[in-house]
Amino acid sequence: MASMNEWFEVRETFMKKSVLIVVAMAAACGGDSEVVTRSTDPFCQAVWPAVDAYMARVADEHPTPDDPRYGGTVVVGTIGELSDGMNAAVATDYAAQQHHQFVNLMTLIEYDEDSEPQPYLAERWEVSDDNTSITFYLRDDVYWHDGEQTTAEDVAFTYLTVTNPATAFPNASFWDQYVRGEEGVEVLDPFTVRIHLEPHAEFMDPFRTVGILPEHLLGDVPPEQLKQHPFGSQCPVGNGPFAFVSHTDQDRWVFRANPGFSPSLGGRPFVDRYVYRVIPEQTTLLTELLTGGIDVYIQPNPGQAEDILADPDLDLRAYPFRDYVFVGWNSRRPQLQDPRVRRAITMGTDRASIVEAILAGYGSVANTSVPPFHYAFQDELSGAPEYDPDAAMALLDEAGWRDRDGNGVRENADGLELSFSIKYNDGNQQRQDIAEIMQAQLSQIGIRVEPRVVEWATLLQQINTPELRDFDGVVMGWVVEFKLDDTDLFHSDRIDQPFQWAGTNNPEIDRLLEELKITVDRSEAREIWAEYQQVLMEEQPYTFFYFRQRLDGVNRRLQDVEMDARGEWVNIREWHIDPASR
Repeated sequence: MASMNEWFEVRETFMKKSVLIVVAMAAACGGDSEVVTRSTDPFCQAVWPAVDAYMARVADEHPTPDDPRYGGTVVVGTIGELSDGMNAAVATDYAAQQHHQFVNLMTLIEYDEDSEPQPYLAERWEVSDDNTSITFYLRDDVYWHDGEQTTAEDVAFTYLTVTNPATAFPNASFWDQYVRGEEGVEVLDPFTVRIHLEPHAEFMDPFRTVGILPEHLLGDVPPEQLKQHPFGSQCPVGNGPFAFVSHTDQDRWVFRANPGFSPSLGGRPFVDRYVYRVIPEQTTLLTELLTGGIDVYIQPNPGQAEDILADPDLDLRAYPFRDYVFVGWNSRRPQLQDPRVRRAITMGTDRASIVEAILAGYGSVANTSVPPFHYAFQDELSGAPEYDPDAAMALLDEAGWRDRDGNGVRENADGLELSFSIKYNDGNQQRQDIAEIMQAQLSQIGIRVEPRVVEWATLLQQINTPELRDFDGVVMGWVVEFKLDDTDLFHSDRIDQPFQWAGTNNPEIDRLLEELKITVDRSEAREIWAEYQQVLMEEQPYTFFYFRQRLDGVNRRLQDVEMDARGEWVNIREWHIDPASR
């Protein structure tokens, strides 16, 4: 395990066209130094002195308690970067959002283990009798890591930013029933803010998810420039339990304990340092876990579960989660426009066998986007596509795709081959297996598939950029929120938004998604969900593969770690290392 005194390797790198400089800075505990890289971007150069001064001051004002749980460095390893970093207004990556919620930023509320809202940045709130407003009362002991107090102005700024179309907030459907613009938010006093909405289902959930951003640092940044702003990945300033130290692209993020973290929430976290390592190869990640190079391995391959279970120093965490894995089809491509073709692809793929081989029992076949934890989930759906190559070939014949030249690949009447690529991210063996098995199985029904591996951040750019959409098929995972809403994925109004990968334009899907938003009664909503899932299976924008149990490998020297459907970092403030194992 990395120690407090570790001198992190400095690599020559350029981030977003900014030159990096190397500096030595004092560690949070004691006088040891570590080498870090710092951007020379003017924004960052203005930020660093205030952060350093504040962190030094609160370290003096709040000395570390005399408790053996305090101290040490925790290292988490995973295959992907924190894409878009700590900028909660634009980030599309699940792990990045987890860091907004639990590590560097704060959300207004958090959920307990029963998914019930609990105070966080807001110490309490009131919902109006007619469900058209929420008034949040903020804690008065929360400060940004540069020493500025967190106030209602920050909440109002964040709300205006994420509801502004120019920002291109990825989960735009969060705010469909909220009043946008200046009329949607009122600052009543420095620590009280009121937000206006239309009555709708599960309306508290966005405030669990979206990290509050600092108005004093980002208030003058045009919304359309936020995604490229250095705040996200070069010099983020949060208000959460861990303050940013450094980021080396495609290698690691380093955070230090915030000694000034809200006393009303327990004060500073136990560990001195938290390191997020990017290791884009799962075999290497397992080796690092087995040899103590990392303390937590996020989402190991199920095939690695036995190795983790066999090690007496490790725990394998397995729990129901909120995600599913699928192959998304870009219906803008002529080969993939017809729903019959997409259904034939699914029917020509032996998903049950693939899922059993890949997940080793840690999951189940998915047919729609409604996961098992959701109240509308149905074990059996009428008309769910089963593996049936003969029926798949008949559908392709019906859609006009036949092998007209005898080369084993189908063509349409214009001579266009039924041929496409399936992209997946590097380092993810499961997704590679899916693409390669589909290649073999679909060749048997006259479809040529080319698997293509792409670096994670590059893949996100290729599929999320509306003007680009540089993919035919893509193996992806999607983490749903507790408020399940597919609007950003499948509503025709979102075709030019980041997550409408499929290009779905189906009036019936639009209608059902709109009804689901405003149907508060769950018994009524359940019937709409059932109808929606039937239409979704007909449309087949994705080949849904599986709902999986989330797996994580944890070294037993790291104690009091909670992981569940809320995420892996949900109680990182309470993580601590057995003193004898440091």
